[in-house]
Amino acid sequence: MAGPRLEPELARQLFFEGAAVVVLGVPEGTEFGIDYSTWVVGPRFRGVKMIPPGVHFLHCSAGRAGGGRETGPRTGFFLSLQRREVRVLRWDAASEAVGLAPRATGEAEAFRENLQEMDQFLGPYPYETLKKWVSLTSFISEAAMKKLQPESGQICAFSEVLPVVAGRLTRDRAEQRLPPFGAMCQSYAEGMARLPQMKPKAGTEIRFTELPKQMYPDGATPEEITRHSMDLSYALEKVINQRYASQPVDLLAELQFAFICFLIGNVYDAFEHWKRLLNILCRSEDAIGKYQDLYINLISVLYHQLSEIPADFFVDIVSQDNFLTSTLQVHLLLSLEKWEWEERAYRTSEQIRGEAAKRIKLLLSCMGDSEPM
Repeated sequence: MAGPRLEPELARQLFFEGAAVVVLGVPEGTEFGIDYSTWVVGPRFRGVKMIPPGVHFLHCSAGRAGGGRETGPRTGFFLSLQRREVRVLRWDAASEAVGLAPRATGEAEAFRENLQEMDQFLGPYPYETLKKWVSLTSFISEAAMKKLQPESGQICAFSEVLPVVAGRLTRDRAEQRLPPFGAMCQSYAEGMARLPQMKPKAGTEIRFTELPKQMYPDGATPEEITRHSMDLSYALEKVINQRYASQPVDLLAELQFAFICFLIGNVYDAFEHWKRLLNILCRSEDAIGKYQDLYINLISVLYHQLSEIPADFFVDIVSQDNFLTSTLQVHLLLSLEKWEWEERAYRTSEQIRGEAAKRIKLLLSCMGDSEPM
């Protein structure tokens, strides 16, 4: 966990004033990380020290028996740390992840009193990536974190799923008029139809806002359906009214939360939510004038997010539906150009809007000369 060396006096101040996460029992060879940095655990590892207060993302991937570079699926969780706080956690061998079970009363205080003795076993927080982490999580408060995190607390790259209906026993399949397991399939479609329907285990889903599948109100005329399908302001209003009516800009916390879960937590469903939510935001032209603070800050959020994703990643994803071209260039950038911002808002956003536009266009140029949809 080596990083740039800090001045001795600064390192001493950070040690005593920063937070610490003590993690006991982590097997050697485990991939362990906090926020934007990851390391392979050695025999002396007991946690991380000098952590700045605020929201952080702790994540790990269990090493394989017998060594080697392969690791298991990534599991992580968000936690909010206060100044000088010591959080004590233990490795759970059954789940091959850091456990979140409550610790014994007084255990954290005991570690706090003996923190200097633990110093040699604690790796320093990677301050070289702090600015990047703050930029990517600027809207994620402790309240937003608790609202979005799964009830279990754990965010897993591969969700634990259960069958919607029982189908393991022969009688179960007979009741559902399904053929026995040994029966030969006559076609690929028949084989797919035989697969059981699965659902995430209760308490393990990230609690994202439900995004509307229907983008227009019930009873809408054909003309209204067309209008609401082109401009998704009605759908955006539905999303905001679910959770963010009092503070619409807090919707960006969810956008950032989904991005972190995907980028660092390796949760593909989080990427899908990020993409769908971004699509609604970028295609709501009428809403831009109403929610100017939301959109000024959206540009800033996108500016930092897009800089963390390799351009060639978008080539693979966008090749399916031209997502970046249609959503960011055609809808967001052109819509923003049509609006005249209030003088104060325009002054504060003009530069970063221009920089974000350059970054979006640079990413698009890496995809070749494909025309917008």
